[in-house]
Amino acid sequence: MAQPSPDHRARQPFLARPGVRRFAPFVLITAIALIFIFENRSDVEIRLLVPIVTMPLWGALLIAWALGMLACVFTVRRRASRHSRQPK
Repeated sequence: MAQPSPDHRARQPFLARPGVRRFAPFVLITAIALIFIFENRSDVEIRLLVPIVTMPLWGALLIAWALGMLACVFTVRRRASRHSRQPK
């Protein structure tokens, strides 16, 4: 009977991989958010400190979503770099 070689690893199912399990909720929430954003197509007036800007609601929601994603990326990156430091 043939023995498997030591460098042959057992394959994990796709959804059992840690990277996929971490990324799947992000994809689901992003899809729902983008559907919500692009379904709201009316024009709105937004006050930016002094001026009043008229723009489509989907544009304002998309800008807010993008700023939220940037804040999330910076927070996760900062937390990861803080935990990777070795104690002195």
